[in-house]
Amino acid sequence: MGNKMGRALRRGVALGLVLAGAWGVSLTADFSGIGDRLDEPALAVSLLASQLGELPGREKGLTGWGRLLLRSSPLLAAGEEPVLELRAGRDSPDPGGQEGEDPSDGEDLDKPDLRPVPDGEGIVEMTGQGKEGSQYLRDGGVYVYNRTDQALDSSLLQEGTVDVPLGEGPQILIVHTHGSEAYSMTDGDLYEESDPYRTTDCAHNVVRVGEEMATVFRAYGFQVIHDTTLCDYPAYNGAYDRSRAVVEQWLEKYPSIRVVFDVHRDALVGGEGEIYKMVSTEAGQKVAQVMMVLGTDAGGAAHPRWKDNMAFALKLQRNLVRGYASLVRPTVLRKSRYNQQLCPGSILVEVGGHGNSLSEAIAGGRLWADNVARTLLEMKQ
Repeated sequence: MGNKMGRALRRGVALGLVLAGAWGVSLTADFSGIGDRLDEPALAVSLLASQLGELPGREKGLTGWGRLLLRSSPLLAAGEEPVLELRAGRDSPDPGGQEGEDPSDGEDLDKPDLRPVPDGEGIVEMTGQGKEGSQYLRDGGVYVYNRTDQALDSSLLQEGTVDVPLGEGPQILIVHTHGSEAYSMTDGDLYEESDPYRTTDCAHNVVRVGEEMATVFRAYGFQVIHDTTLCDYPAYNGAYDRSRAVVEQWLEKYPSIRVVFDVHRDALVGGEGEIYKMVSTEAGQKVAQVMMVLGTDAGGAAHPRWKDNMAFALKLQRNLVRGYASLVRPTVLRKSRYNQQLCPGSILVEVGGHGNSLSEAIAGGRLWADNVARTLLEMKQ
């Protein structure tokens, strides 16, 4: 109660200061026609944003004393909605984007600092979908989220060549750069943590999801190698160097491998510490959404065939969006290569996030693998 009273008092004082400043400005300014002169109420936005960095979410708005003060100034009232929009955009991860790791080649970022929440509190369900404009590229029902910092347009999605000839011998390799990544223990799936939302128990981390996916591919007749090496344990930094060595080893041993899936789980945390749980409802069942992540050469490292990787991923995604309502999030383009320069059939696959349960991740991963297997069969024929 004391904390709430303190926040209310601070907010009221801040609004009072903003109101006083706006009143001072209004003494010398002519606000007639301000809406015609400004694309958006920039002055009001600036005043509110500078004084009230901790605005509530859009659904709550301002209440009590804050609402009374705000209503007394048309200038401030004009700025409320844009500020709430800015805050909502800042605090909520893009439903189609990725908030997980983005290592540079040869150098991994530090391990994400994920804070556990008791009994599933603070977990927010979200369904990631594409949208028009912004950083999204669209080709029919397929969306790609551009996070390369380079100006790209949708014509890019027609480039590249699918070069994934599937012959005899092992065809698919599944690895895990961050194999200790695990899920919320909200459905009774308990495990011993090595860190929050991480475990070396491969019956309960993302390696389990990879094995479920491998089982689906094998049921369709594909020969699959599932490497269960925990490349992120005991050291997180250098995980991509270690997984690259794993992939190179298998490619050298079995040149017939044409598809490499590096299976992860995402981590999406909002500005208030809320955990976003990526879900889709398929045939009445709630499952984890799946996202494909593609590396590029935008970070400066050589990756001459990244568009071929993209063409392969988009071929899979086109069938996925036809087969399921919202199982897949938009594919993401990133600066780093993620070892995808080793094979033009390489994709990083994020199955759910740390807010999902293991059972949701298994269900989503199996559905994804089933659709992809059918696409690969078409390619093989």
